[in-house]
Amino acid sequence: MKLTDFRYEIEGLNIPEEPLDKRDEARLMVLNREEKTIEHKKFSDIHEYINDGDVVIYNNTKVFPARLEGKKEKTEADIEVFLLRELQPENMLWDVLVEPARKIRIGNKLYFGKEEDELMAEVVDNTTSRGRTIRFLYEGSGQDLYDKLDELGKMPLPPYIEREPVDEDKDRYQTVYATERGAVAAPTAGMHFTEELIEKIKDKGAEFLPITLHIGWGTFRNVEVEDLTKHRMDSENYFISKDTSDKINTALKSKKNKVVAIGTSAVRTIETSVMASGMSKSGTGWTDKFIYPPYDFKITETLITNFHRPESTLLMLAAAFAGYDFLMEAYEEAKKDDYRLYSFGDAMLIL
Repeated sequence: MKLTDFRYEIEGLNIPEEPLDKRDEARLMVLNREEKTIEHKKFSDIHEYINDGDVVIYNNTKVFPARLEGKKEKTEADIEVFLLRELQPENMLWDVLVEPARKIRIGNKLYFGKEEDELMAEVVDNTTSRGRTIRFLYEGSGQDLYDKLDELGKMPLPPYIEREPVDEDKDRYQTVYATERGAVAAPTAGMHFTEELIEKIKDKGAEFLPITLHIGWGTFRNVEVEDLTKHRMDSENYFISKDTSDKINTALKSKKNKVVAIGTSAVRTIETSVMASGMSKSGTGWTDKFIYPPYDFKITETLITNFHRPESTLLMLAAAFAGYDFLMEAYEEAKKDDYRLYSFGDAMLIL
């Protein structure tokens, strides 16, 4: 398939910049791949589609306030640093993006916070035109640094959201089960879950199991090649525990229990873990897995996802799972029925 196959007009569509007050009151479009039917539900109904013995895989990554506003030494010029990933915790080295890039060079010192010495960093390398490696000059442990980043930083809302982040986003642009800090974008399909809804799913006898994939800024990067075989995903760090992989494999062997993935990041992680036997392998590593039609899913049997941007890799993964024509039909129905789209939008369940 080609990039332009995943293009659709977004003008006039319902793309909210704020989340709903109650997470599970989002709408839920249910796609049945076998019967080619579409139902319209509330997200709070999702437990009705999960049964005893099913395993539900969620991404427990936690978004941290990755946007820092500061000043450059001597000139006092305003700058912004976007933290991409921690490279060496012991040396407080980070990969970052900077603005304005032309003014931030190797050797420059950058200051953040109200006081000049509240948090300082030094630029130690260039990586790309906007990319730099910086070292925080901060006395304290890595946890102390994270606490300072939590205090000074802003949440990295998606680039299509035009408003400035507010304090409430530190909780709301986050899943209720986020525990492992390291993402700069939320696994948004999971943002619809509440603690009460999770308990309903567990009460039915289903397993609610974590994986970790720290979602990077590359999730928003445009695909710039028409031939999808030439696109390369950014690598992201993942972890699957032995308990999670063992229970996935038990469900697969049973032939009757489903593996339900919450979000495209969970799908990419468990599909990365596939061994030659078709079973899941525990462990940690990096994945740049790019899933687009056609793709033979080895583990994922049910997908919970949001409505995604045109020409995005997330839309391509959903099309590979649902079937391209069926998914495009569902998107047309969503547009006509005024579904909320993208990160703070409604959800889709693909059976």
